[in-house]
Amino acid sequence: MRETMPQTPIFSSMLGSSCSGQVQPDMGERCVDPVYQDGNLVSGSLEALIERLVPTMDYYPDRTYIFTFLLSSRVFIHPHELLAKVGQICIKQKQQLETGTEAEKAKLKSFAAKIIQLLKEWTETFPYDFQDEKSMKELKEIAHRITQCDEENGTVKKIISQMTQNLLMALSARSQYQEIREKFRQPVTDKGTILKSKPQSTQKDILSVCCDPLILAQQLTYIELERVSNIYPEDLMQIVSHMDSLDNHKCRSDVTKTYNLEAYDNWFNCLSMLVATEICRIVKKKQRTRMVEFFIDVARECFNIGNFNSMMAIISGMNLSPVARLKKTWSKVKTAKFDVLEHHMDPSSNFCNYRTALQGAAQRSQSAHSSREKIVIPVFNLFIKDIYFLHKIHTNRLPNGQINFKKFWEISRQIHDFLTWKQVECPFEKDKKIQTYLLTAPIYSEEALFIASFESEGPENHMEKDSWKTLRTTLLNRA
Repeated sequence: MRETMPQTPIFSSMLGSSCSGQVQPDMGERCVDPVYQDGNLVSGSLEALIERLVPTMDYYPDRTYIFTFLLSSRVFIHPHELLAKVGQICIKQKQQLETGTEAEKAKLKSFAAKIIQLLKEWTETFPYDFQDEKSMKELKEIAHRITQCDEENGTVKKIISQMTQNLLMALSARSQYQEIREKFRQPVTDKGTILKSKPQSTQKDILSVCCDPLILAQQLTYIELERVSNIYPEDLMQIVSHMDSLDNHKCRSDVTKTYNLEAYDNWFNCLSMLVATEICRIVKKKQRTRMVEFFIDVARECFNIGNFNSMMAIISGMNLSPVARLKKTWSKVKTAKFDVLEHHMDPSSNFCNYRTALQGAAQRSQSAHSSREKIVIPVFNLFIKDIYFLHKIHTNRLPNGQINFKKFWEISRQIHDFLTWKQVECPFEKDKKIQTYLLTAPIYSEEALFIASFESEGPENHMEKDSWKTLRTTLLNRA
C-alpha cells in the first residue's frame, strides 16, 4: 500500500517570499517567539512551533509547514508526546468556544473540521508515528473530544472512523512488507561453485534469462520502484534523529528504524556483486566480453529511463577490482559507451555531472504526461549523504536554544522531492522469471570473485600471483 502525500503541491514557494507559503496568522503573543527573516520562518521554541501546527478558528497551517514540522519534530519530541501537547491546545480552544450560542456552535464545528484535517494529514503522511499504544491512545483521546463538537450529526464520527481504518491498514501493510522481505543474500563461498569444474553450457547466466538490455533495465526499474515505495519520510529522518536523540526520545527500536534503508542499500550492493559475478564466472573471453558489453548497454538504458541507482550499481560492479583487472577482456570491449556512463558518474566536484543529469530528469518528471517520463530514481547513497551533510553543517538548535527551523526546511524539501519520485507508478509489466533471477541468483563474495577472475585471466605480477596462491590455499583448506 503506497503512502499518500497531501494532494496539493508543497514546497513550490518554500524558498520564495514566505517559507510558510501563506501570510502569517494573527496569533497574538505567539508571533513573538518564532523568528522570521524576509517573511521566512527560520527559528522558534518547540512550544511556539507546536502552537503554530494547531489550527484555530481563523487559521490552518500550510501543508509545507505541517510536513516539515511533523518530519523534524521527532528529533526533539516523541510523537505520542507531541500528540498529547496538540490535544492540550485543542482542549483550551474548545473550552473557549463552548459558550452555547448558535454562532459559537458553528465556530466549534469549523474548528473541529480543521483539527480532523490536521490529524488526517498526519496519519496519512506519517502512519508509523501511531504504531505504539501511547500514540494511538492520544489520537483516540483527541478524536473523542472533537466528536463531541458535533454530536447531532454523525459526520465527524464517520470521518474519524474512516481515518482510523486507513491508518490501521497502512500500519498493517508496512509490517507485512517487513515480514515477507527476503533475507539479505549471502555471497557464495563454496569451492565447488567457484572453481570452474562445471561445463560452461550447464551454467545459467543472465543472458539465458534476458538478452535485451532495455527489458532488463525496465525490470531493474520495477524492483527499484517497489523497494523505494517502502521507504518513508521518517526512515530518512533517522539520519538526523538516530544520531542526536536521547534514548528516551527514540521513536522505535534501532532495527526497525534502519531496516528499510539497510534493505535498499543491500539491494544496491547485491546488484553490484551480481554484475561482477556474472562477468567473472564466464570461462571464455569472447562470452565474457559480450557480458561486459551487455551490462554497459543495460546501464545506459537505466540512465535513459532515469534509474540512476541501478546504473550506478552496475558501474560499481564493473569497477570492482576482480572485473577491472581483466585487461584481455576489456581490450576487446567497445568502451566508448562505458566512458560516457563513467563521465556521468564522475565523482569530481561533488558528482557535478550526475547532479546535472538528475536535475534534468527531475525537470522532465515535473512536466511529464506519462509514467515513463516521470521516473526519477536517484543514487540512494548520495541522496543519504546529502541529508547527512546538511545535518552535520547546521546545528539543530541555535545559541539562544531555539530550533534551527531553516535547517529543517532544507532537509524536508529534499526528502519531499524523494517522496514525490517514489510515488510514480511503474509503467513496466513485471517479468517474474527475470526478477527471480535478479533477486535470487548466486552472488560471489569478494574473495570468490578474485578466484574466479584469476581463473579467467591468470595473475600478471608477483603481487597477483601471491594473492592467487593464498586465496586458492584458503579455499581448498575449507573443504
